[in-house]
Amino acid sequence: MNTRNVVLEDHSLLVRDGRILDILPRAIAAERYSATAVLTRNSHLLMPGMINVQSAAAALLTRGANGEAARIEANADFARDGTLAAIAEMLKSGITCFCDRDYFPEETAKAASEQGMRAMIGMPVTDGVTPWAKDAAQSLTRALELRDRHKGDALISTAFAPRAPNSLSDATFSRLATLADELDAGIMVDLHQSTRDIDACIAAHGMRPLARLWNLGLLTPALNAAHMVHLDSADISLTQRTGISVTVCPQSDMKLGNGLPPIAALCAAGVRLGIGSAGAAVLGHDIWGNMKIVALLVDAWEALRAATHGGAAVLGLENEVGTLETGKWADLCCVDLSGPGTQPISDPLAQLVFGGARDIVSDVWVAGRQLLSGGELTRLDWSEVAGRSQAWAARMAARG
Repeated sequence: MNTRNVVLEDHSLLVRDGRILDILPRAIAAERYSATAVLTRNSHLLMPGMINVQSAAAALLTRGANGEAARIEANADFARDGTLAAIAEMLKSGITCFCDRDYFPEETAKAASEQGMRAMIGMPVTDGVTPWAKDAAQSLTRALELRDRHKGDALISTAFAPRAPNSLSDATFSRLATLADELDAGIMVDLHQSTRDIDACIAAHGMRPLARLWNLGLLTPALNAAHMVHLDSADISLTQRTGISVTVCPQSDMKLGNGLPPIAALCAAGVRLGIGSAGAAVLGHDIWGNMKIVALLVDAWEALRAATHGGAAVLGLENEVGTLETGKWADLCCVDLSGPGTQPISDPLAQLVFGGARDIVSDVWVAGRQLLSGGELTRLDWSEVAGRSQAWAARMAARG
Protein backbone atom coordinates (compact mmCIF):
# COMPACT_ATOMS: atom_id res chain seq x y z
CA MET A 1 0.00 0.00 0.00
CA ASN A 2 2.99 2.35 -0.31
CA THR A 3 3.02 2.29 -4.13
CA ARG A 4 -0.18 2.88 -6.08
CA ASN A 5 -1.75 -0.19 -7.71
CA VAL A 6 1.24 -2.48 -7.18
CA VAL A 7 0.39 -6.13 -6.50
CA LEU A 8 3.21 -8.63 -5.94
CA GLU A 9 2.40 -12.11 -7.25
CA ASP A 10 3.80 -15.42 -5.99
CA HIS A 11 5.69 -13.77 -3.14
CA SER A 12 6.52 -14.68 0.44
CA LEU A 13 6.39 -12.45 3.48
CA LEU A 14 8.64 -13.45 6.38
CA VAL A 15 8.04 -12.56 10.02
CA ARG A 16 10.50 -12.59 12.89
CA ASP A 17 9.88 -11.36 16.43
CA GLY A 18 6.53 -9.92 15.39
CA ARG A 19 7.91 -7.71 12.62
CA ILE A 20 8.20 -8.09 8.87
CA LEU A 21 11.65 -9.44 8.10
CA ASP A 22 11.50 -9.62 4.31
CA ILE A 23 9.23 -9.68 1.26
CA LEU A 24 10.53 -11.46 -1.82
CA PRO A 25 9.60 -13.98 -4.53
CA ARG A 26 8.62 -17.30 -3.03
CA ALA A 27 11.34 -19.35 -4.73
CA ILE A 28 14.07 -16.99 -3.53
CA ALA A 29 12.60 -16.97 -0.02
CA ALA A 30 12.77 -20.77 0.10
CA GLU A 31 16.44 -20.68 -0.85
CA ARG A 32 17.43 -17.83 1.43
CA TYR A 33 15.55 -18.61 4.64
CA SER A 34 14.82 -21.61 6.81
CA ALA A 35 11.45 -20.94 8.42
CA THR A 36 10.15 -22.61 11.57
CA ALA A 37 6.61 -22.48 10.16
CA VAL A 38 5.27 -21.97 6.66
CA LEU A 39 1.71 -21.06 5.71
CA THR A 40 0.73 -21.28 2.05
CA ARG A 41 -2.30 -19.50 0.64
CA ASN A 42 -2.42 -20.05 -3.11
CA SER A 43 -5.68 -18.26 -3.99
CA HIS A 44 -5.34 -15.41 -1.52
CA LEU A 45 -4.21 -11.82 -1.28
CA LEU A 46 -2.14 -10.66 1.69
CA MET A 47 -2.42 -7.02 2.68
CA PRO A 48 -1.97 -4.75 5.69
CA GLY A 49 -4.57 -5.23 8.39
CA MET A 50 -7.47 -2.82 8.22
CA ILE A 51 -7.62 0.01 10.73
CA ASN A 52 -10.90 1.15 12.27
CA VAL A 53 -10.11 4.76 13.13
CA GLN A 54 -13.38 5.59 14.88
CA SER A 55 -15.19 3.03 17.00
CA ALA A 56 -17.35 2.71 20.05
CA ALA A 57 -16.55 -0.94 20.63
CA ALA A 58 -18.80 -1.66 23.59
CA ALA A 59 -21.84 -0.22 21.77
CA LEU A 60 -21.99 -3.55 19.96
CA LEU A 61 -24.00 -4.92 22.88
CA THR A 62 -26.80 -2.41 22.27
CA ARG A 63 -27.85 -3.98 18.98
CA GLY A 64 -31.62 -4.16 19.01
CA ALA A 65 -31.95 -2.45 22.42
CA ASN A 66 -33.84 0.79 22.91
CA GLY A 67 -31.80 3.83 23.90
CA GLU A 68 -32.97 4.06 27.50
CA ALA A 69 -32.11 0.44 28.27
CA ALA A 70 -28.70 0.84 26.68
CA ARG A 71 -27.90 3.90 28.78
CA ILE A 72 -28.76 2.05 31.97
CA GLU A 73 -26.05 -0.50 31.24
CA ALA A 74 -23.12 1.95 31.30
CA ASN A 75 -20.65 0.16 33.58
CA ALA A 76 -17.20 -1.41 33.45
CA ASP A 77 -18.41 -5.01 32.96
CA PHE A 78 -20.59 -3.91 30.06
CA ALA A 79 -17.65 -2.07 28.49
CA ARG A 80 -15.35 -5.07 28.81
CA ASP A 81 -17.82 -7.62 27.44
CA GLY A 82 -18.83 -5.29 24.63
CA THR A 83 -15.21 -4.69 23.68
CA LEU A 84 -14.49 -8.42 23.53
CA ALA A 85 -17.51 -8.95 21.26
CA ALA A 86 -16.33 -6.08 19.07
CA ILE A 87 -12.80 -7.46 18.87
CA ALA A 88 -14.20 -10.79 17.66
CA GLU A 89 -16.20 -9.04 14.95
CA MET A 90 -13.29 -6.84 13.94
CA LEU A 91 -10.82 -9.72 13.67
CA LYS A 92 -13.31 -11.65 11.55
CA SER A 93 -13.47 -8.55 9.33
CA GLY A 94 -9.70 -8.23 8.90
CA ILE A 95 -9.28 -5.31 11.31
CA THR A 96 -6.01 -5.40 13.25
CA CYS A 97 -6.20 -2.01 15.00
CA PHE A 98 -9.06 0.08 16.31
CA CYS A 99 -9.33 3.55 17.80
CA ASP A 100 -11.94 3.66 20.54
CA ARG A 101 -13.78 6.15 22.70
CA ASP A 102 -15.65 5.08 25.79
CA TYR A 103 -16.15 6.25 29.37
CA PHE A 104 -14.37 3.09 30.59
CA PRO A 105 -11.11 3.29 28.63
CA GLU A 106 -9.19 1.11 31.08
CA GLU A 107 -11.52 -1.81 30.35
CA THR A 108 -11.17 -1.32 26.60
CA ALA A 109 -7.39 -1.22 26.87
CA LYS A 110 -7.30 -4.31 29.09
CA ALA A 111 -9.53 -6.34 26.79
CA ALA A 112 -7.53 -5.38 23.69
CA SER A 113 -4.21 -6.13 25.37
CA GLU A 114 -5.33 -9.53 26.62
CA GLN A 115 -6.50 -10.50 23.14
CA GLY A 116 -3.34 -9.28 21.41
CA MET A 117 -5.26 -6.59 19.50
CA ARG A 118 -3.72 -3.24 18.60
CA ALA A 119 -5.74 -0.29 19.88
CA MET A 120 -5.57 3.43 20.37
CA ILE A 121 -7.58 4.30 23.47
CA GLY A 122 -9.40 7.61 23.61
CA MET A 123 -9.08 9.29 27.02
CA PRO A 124 -12.36 11.13 27.68
CA VAL A 125 -12.21 14.87 28.34
CA THR A 126 -15.43 16.54 29.43
CA ASP A 127 -16.63 19.37 31.65
CA GLY A 128 -19.60 17.46 33.06
CA VAL A 129 -20.06 14.49 35.37
CA THR A 130 -19.54 11.15 33.61
CA PRO A 131 -18.68 7.59 34.66
CA TRP A 132 -15.07 8.59 33.88
CA ALA A 133 -14.72 11.77 35.95
CA LYS A 134 -16.63 14.44 37.84
CA ASP A 135 -15.23 17.43 35.95
CA ALA A 136 -12.64 18.56 33.41
CA ALA A 137 -9.77 18.68 35.89
CA GLN A 138 -10.33 15.10 37.01
CA SER A 139 -10.81 13.84 33.46
CA LEU A 140 -7.45 15.34 32.43
CA THR A 141 -5.73 13.94 35.52
CA ARG A 142 -7.10 10.47 34.87
CA ALA A 143 -6.17 10.75 31.20
CA LEU A 144 -2.56 11.50 32.08
CA GLU A 145 -2.47 8.54 34.47
CA LEU A 146 -3.82 6.23 31.77
CA ARG A 147 -1.32 7.59 29.26
CA ASP A 148 1.59 6.95 31.66
CA ARG A 149 0.33 3.44 32.36
CA HIS A 150 0.60 2.47 28.69
CA LYS A 151 3.73 4.37 27.78
CA GLY A 152 5.98 2.07 25.79
CA ASP A 153 3.23 -0.52 25.27
CA ALA A 154 3.71 -2.23 21.90
CA LEU A 155 -0.02 -2.66 21.32
CA ILE A 156 -1.84 0.04 23.28
CA SER A 157 -1.47 3.75 22.60
CA THR A 158 -3.57 6.68 23.80
CA ALA A 159 -5.00 9.99 22.64
CA PHE A 160 -7.14 12.67 24.24
CA ALA A 161 -10.82 12.33 23.31
CA PRO A 162 -12.88 15.44 24.14
CA ARG A 163 -16.56 14.52 24.21
CA ALA A 164 -19.43 16.69 23.00
CA PRO A 165 -17.34 19.65 21.74
CA ASN A 166 -20.24 22.08 22.00
CA SER A 167 -20.47 21.41 25.73
CA LEU A 168 -16.74 21.89 26.39
CA SER A 169 -15.62 25.32 27.52
CA ASP A 170 -12.93 27.31 25.77
CA ALA A 171 -10.84 27.01 28.93
CA THR A 172 -10.94 23.20 28.83
CA PHE A 173 -10.07 23.13 25.14
CA SER A 174 -7.18 25.57 25.67
CA ARG A 175 -5.81 23.47 28.53
CA LEU A 176 -6.11 20.38 26.35
CA ALA A 177 -4.27 22.08 23.48
CA THR A 178 -1.40 22.98 25.81
CA LEU A 179 -1.16 19.45 27.23
CA ALA A 180 -1.27 17.82 23.81
CA ASP A 181 1.49 20.09 22.57
CA GLU A 182 3.68 19.50 25.62
CA LEU A 183 3.24 15.71 25.46
CA ASP A 184 3.16 15.38 21.65
CA ALA A 185 -0.16 13.59 22.14
CA GLY A 186 -2.97 13.02 19.68
CA ILE A 187 -6.50 14.38 19.97
CA MET A 188 -9.65 12.81 18.50
CA VAL A 189 -12.91 14.74 18.30
CA ASP A 190 -16.21 14.67 16.42
CA LEU A 191 -16.60 17.75 14.22
CA HIS A 192 -19.15 19.06 11.72
CA GLN A 193 -21.18 15.87 12.01
CA SER A 194 -24.57 17.57 11.66
CA THR A 195 -25.95 20.99 10.77
CA ARG A 196 -27.44 21.06 14.26
CA ASP A 197 -23.96 20.84 15.81
CA ILE A 198 -22.68 23.63 13.58
CA ASP A 199 -25.65 25.89 14.30
CA ALA A 200 -25.24 25.35 18.05
CA CYS A 201 -21.55 26.30 17.87
CA ILE A 202 -22.31 29.45 15.89
CA ALA A 203 -25.01 30.42 18.38
CA ALA A 204 -22.72 29.88 21.38
CA HIS A 205 -19.36 31.06 19.99
CA GLY A 206 -20.12 33.08 16.89
CA MET A 207 -18.19 30.77 14.57
CA ARG A 208 -18.17 27.29 13.04
CA PRO A 209 -16.56 24.43 15.01
CA LEU A 210 -13.35 24.27 12.96
CA ALA A 211 -12.83 28.01 13.26
CA ARG A 212 -13.40 27.80 17.02
CA LEU A 213 -10.80 25.05 17.43
CA TRP A 214 -8.39 26.98 15.23
CA ASN A 215 -8.68 30.00 17.53
CA LEU A 216 -8.04 27.74 20.53
CA GLY A 217 -4.87 26.25 19.05
CA LEU A 218 -6.21 22.74 18.43
CA LEU A 219 -5.91 22.51 14.66
CA THR A 220 -2.55 20.78 14.30
CA PRO A 221 -1.44 17.53 12.62
CA ALA A 222 -2.09 15.82 15.97
CA LEU A 223 -5.86 16.30 15.58
CA ASN A 224 -8.07 13.52 14.20
CA ALA A 225 -11.40 15.09 13.22
CA ALA A 226 -14.13 12.48 12.82
CA HIS A 227 -17.19 12.67 10.56
CA MET A 228 -16.62 16.14 9.00
CA VAL A 229 -19.80 15.82 6.96
CA HIS A 230 -20.85 19.43 6.54
CA LEU A 231 -17.85 21.35 5.23
CA ASP A 232 -17.77 24.48 3.11
CA SER A 233 -14.82 25.56 0.99
CA ALA A 234 -13.33 27.57 3.86
CA ASP A 235 -13.51 24.50 6.14
CA ILE A 236 -11.71 22.34 3.58
CA SER A 237 -9.06 25.00 3.07
CA LEU A 238 -8.51 25.25 6.84
CA THR A 239 -8.31 21.46 7.10
CA GLN A 240 -5.68 21.34 4.37
CA ARG A 241 -3.68 24.28 5.68
CA THR A 242 -3.46 23.07 9.27
CA GLY A 243 -2.62 19.44 8.40
CA ILE A 244 -5.31 17.86 10.55
CA SER A 245 -6.51 14.34 9.74
CA VAL A 246 -10.07 13.34 8.89
CA THR A 247 -11.88 10.10 9.70
CA VAL A 248 -14.96 9.46 7.62
CA CYS A 249 -17.78 7.20 8.84
CA PRO A 250 -20.13 7.20 5.84
CA GLN A 251 -22.41 4.32 6.84
CA SER A 252 -22.98 5.70 10.33
CA ASP A 253 -23.59 9.24 9.12
CA MET A 254 -25.99 8.11 6.42
CA LYS A 255 -27.86 6.01 8.99
CA LEU A 256 -28.17 9.10 11.22
CA GLY A 257 -29.41 11.18 8.30
CA ASN A 258 -26.39 13.47 8.29
CA GLY A 259 -25.35 12.69 4.70
CA LEU A 260 -21.92 12.07 3.24
CA PRO A 261 -18.71 14.06 3.83
CA PRO A 262 -17.01 15.66 0.80
CA ILE A 263 -14.59 12.75 0.46
CA ALA A 264 -13.47 13.54 -3.09
CA ALA A 265 -12.69 17.14 -2.17
CA LEU A 266 -10.75 16.07 0.91
CA CYS A 267 -8.71 13.57 -1.13
CA ALA A 268 -8.04 16.19 -3.80
CA ALA A 269 -6.79 18.52 -1.07
CA GLY A 270 -4.30 15.88 0.11
CA VAL A 271 -5.89 15.49 3.54
CA ARG A 272 -4.91 12.36 5.52
CA LEU A 273 -8.02 10.18 5.43
CA GLY A 274 -9.04 7.22 7.56
CA ILE A 275 -12.24 5.17 7.81
CA GLY A 276 -14.23 4.40 10.94
CA SER A 277 -17.31 2.40 11.85
CA ALA A 278 -18.41 4.86 14.60
CA GLY A 279 -21.42 3.56 16.54
CA ALA A 280 -21.98 -0.19 16.25
CA ALA A 281 -25.52 -0.43 17.60
CA VAL A 282 -26.97 -1.17 14.17
CA LEU A 283 -24.23 -1.41 11.55
CA GLY A 284 -21.49 -3.12 13.52
CA HIS A 285 -17.76 -2.60 13.09
CA ASP A 286 -17.65 -3.02 9.33
CA ILE A 287 -14.91 -1.31 7.31
CA TRP A 288 -15.75 -3.16 4.08
CA GLY A 289 -19.09 -1.43 3.57
CA ASN A 290 -17.65 1.96 4.43
CA MET A 291 -14.71 1.35 2.10
CA LYS A 292 -17.05 0.65 -0.82
CA ILE A 293 -18.80 3.98 -0.30
CA VAL A 294 -15.46 5.79 -0.25
CA ALA A 295 -14.41 3.95 -3.42
CA LEU A 296 -17.57 5.06 -5.22
CA LEU A 297 -16.65 8.68 -4.48
CA VAL A 298 -12.93 8.43 -5.31
CA ASP A 299 -11.45 5.11 -6.50
CA ALA A 300 -10.61 1.64 -5.18
CA TRP A 301 -6.98 2.47 -4.45
CA GLU A 302 -7.78 5.59 -2.40
CA ALA A 303 -10.44 3.69 -0.47
CA LEU A 304 -8.15 0.77 0.35
CA ARG A 305 -5.38 3.16 1.32
CA ALA A 306 -7.76 4.99 3.69
CA ALA A 307 -8.65 1.64 5.27
CA THR A 308 -4.99 0.71 5.83
CA HIS A 309 -2.09 3.13 5.38
CA GLY A 310 -4.30 6.20 5.70
CA GLY A 311 -5.78 5.00 8.97
CA ALA A 312 -2.30 4.37 10.35
CA ALA A 313 -1.26 7.91 9.39
CA VAL A 314 -4.35 9.40 11.02
CA LEU A 315 -3.41 7.66 14.28
CA GLY A 316 0.27 8.59 14.00
CA LEU A 317 1.21 4.93 13.58
CA GLU A 318 2.35 5.08 9.96
CA ASN A 319 5.94 4.19 10.88
CA GLU A 320 4.78 1.01 12.63
CA VAL A 321 1.82 -0.39 10.67
CA GLY A 322 -0.35 0.26 7.62
CA THR A 323 1.89 -1.06 4.85
CA LEU A 324 3.77 -4.28 4.18
CA GLU A 325 7.37 -3.11 4.61
CA THR A 326 10.40 -4.62 6.29
CA GLY A 327 10.76 -3.48 9.88
CA LYS A 328 7.09 -2.76 10.46
CA TRP A 329 4.89 -4.80 12.77
CA ALA A 330 3.38 -7.83 11.05
CA ASP A 331 -0.24 -6.65 11.27
CA LEU A 332 -1.64 -8.63 8.36
CA CYS A 333 -4.94 -9.55 6.75
CA CYS A 334 -5.25 -12.46 4.32
CA VAL A 335 -8.33 -12.72 2.09
CA ASP A 336 -9.54 -15.52 -0.17
CA LEU A 337 -10.13 -14.32 -3.75
CA SER A 338 -11.36 -17.68 -5.07
CA GLY A 339 -15.05 -17.10 -4.31
CA PRO A 340 -17.75 -15.89 -6.71
CA GLY A 341 -17.67 -12.33 -5.41
CA THR A 342 -14.10 -11.73 -6.54
CA GLN A 343 -13.80 -13.97 -9.61
CA PRO A 344 -12.55 -13.81 -12.28
CA ILE A 345 -9.52 -11.84 -11.16
CA SER A 346 -8.53 -9.12 -13.62
CA ASP A 347 -7.94 -6.13 -11.35
CA PRO A 348 -7.26 -7.56 -7.86
CA LEU A 349 -7.53 -4.20 -6.07
CA ALA A 350 -10.82 -3.20 -7.63
CA GLN A 351 -12.31 -6.65 -7.13
CA LEU A 352 -11.12 -6.72 -3.53
CA VAL A 353 -12.75 -3.37 -2.74
CA PHE A 354 -15.96 -3.69 -4.75
CA GLY A 355 -16.48 -7.45 -4.50
CA GLY A 356 -14.97 -8.19 -1.12
CA ALA A 357 -16.65 -8.38 2.29
CA ARG A 358 -15.82 -9.68 5.73
CA ASP A 359 -16.65 -13.25 4.70
CA ILE A 360 -13.54 -13.50 2.48
CA VAL A 361 -11.14 -12.84 5.40
CA SER A 362 -9.31 -16.06 6.21
CA ASP A 363 -6.37 -15.10 8.43
CA VAL A 364 -5.31 -12.18 10.62
CA TRP A 365 -2.08 -11.49 12.46
CA VAL A 366 -1.28 -8.69 14.92
CA ALA A 367 2.41 -8.19 15.69
CA GLY A 368 3.05 -11.59 14.12
CA ARG A 369 0.57 -13.47 16.32
CA GLN A 370 -2.13 -15.26 14.36
CA LEU A 371 -5.47 -14.27 15.88
CA LEU A 372 -7.62 -15.66 13.05
CA SER A 373 -6.75 -18.89 11.22
CA GLY A 374 -8.88 -20.25 8.41
CA GLY A 375 -11.71 -18.00 9.56
CA GLU A 376 -11.57 -19.23 13.17
CA LEU A 377 -10.54 -17.16 16.19
CA THR A 378 -7.41 -18.63 17.79
CA ARG A 379 -7.27 -16.75 21.08
CA LEU A 380 -10.70 -15.40 21.92
CA ASP A 381 -13.29 -17.84 23.27
CA TRP A 382 -16.26 -16.78 21.16
CA SER A 383 -18.77 -19.12 22.80
CA GLU A 384 -18.06 -17.54 26.19
CA VAL A 385 -18.16 -13.99 24.81
CA ALA A 386 -21.36 -14.70 22.88
CA GLY A 387 -22.99 -16.06 26.02
CA ARG A 388 -22.19 -12.94 28.01
CA SER A 389 -23.34 -10.75 25.13
CA GLN A 390 -26.67 -12.53 24.99
CA ALA A 391 -27.06 -12.16 28.76
CA TRP A 392 -26.65 -8.37 28.41
CA ALA A 393 -29.22 -8.35 25.60
CA ALA A 394 -31.68 -10.20 27.82
CA ARG A 395 -31.14 -7.72 30.67
CA MET A 396 -31.75 -4.76 28.38
CA ALA A 397 -34.82 -6.38 26.85
CA ALA A 398 -36.26 -6.97 30.32
CA ARG A 399 -35.80 -3.29 31.15
CA GLY A 400 -36.96 -2.06 27.77
